[in-house]
Amino acid sequence: MRLTILGSGTNTHPTRAASGYLLYTSQLLLLDFGPRTLMNLMRIGVDRHSITHILFSHYHADHFADFIPFFFDAVFFSNHLGTRPDLTLIGPHGTKKLFRTLIQTLPGFDKARFAVRFKEVSDRSFMIGHTKISPRTVVHSPSLHSVGYRIEYGNKVLAYSGDAQYCKNLIRLCEDANLALLDCSFPANKPGRGHLHAGECGLVAKEASADCLVLSHFYPIADRYNVREQAGERFDGRIVAGKDLMTIKL
Repeated sequence: MRLTILGSGTNTHPTRAASGYLLYTSQLLLLDFGPRTLMNLMRIGVDRHSITHILFSHYHADHFADFIPFFFDAVFFSNHLGTRPDLTLIGPHGTKKLFRTLIQTLPGFDKARFAVRFKEVSDRSFMIGHTKISPRTVVHSPSLHSVGYRIEYGNKVLAYSGDAQYCKNLIRLCEDANLALLDCSFPANKPGRGHLHAGECGLVAKEASADCLVLSHFYPIADRYNVREQAGERFDGRIVAGKDLMTIKL
């Protein structure tokens, strides 16, 4: 299993793309698709037309907005340049309504020559090929169903928080994970609403007995402080401060 960070920031970050992660198991999986992550996907030389599954944690714009240019391009490609496999969009409650509305409303989006399927997840595991996906509801925004994903392949486990606050389900999601990829929006001394800060990321990794903690989803203020050191006050395992285009092997 291999993780490439396409976006380690937010909509408002001047130098980092918003949330997006490419995971290599037996196939390519895309976790969230925030603004500017499509360009980073192209920079690393991945064939975007080979992507068949996109998993969304929730539907704040910084986690899905680059789906729009991605899909526009996919429709154009399928109509004029070649063929691509069917696409499955996976996410929390509201997935079907959101993407059906986009496809029915935006010009040309209903002309795709490939099937688009939708899967709304609960806290039940499912398989994509030989990869086990275990969604779990996390606390983030009271108006949205938000999920994290536990992904298991080849005896390795990656846990992705999406956007989350400290909660019991997040600990369960990360339990004994080889890598916990967590929302570190804020430094511990400048916490914000609806997200983890660096100290809480360290606490989650400690309580879950994770092997490696990867911090990501930084607001600009997080870059002014040593969030890796702050997380290390709670967690004594390996800690990585994520960067765009960084690749980590599990």
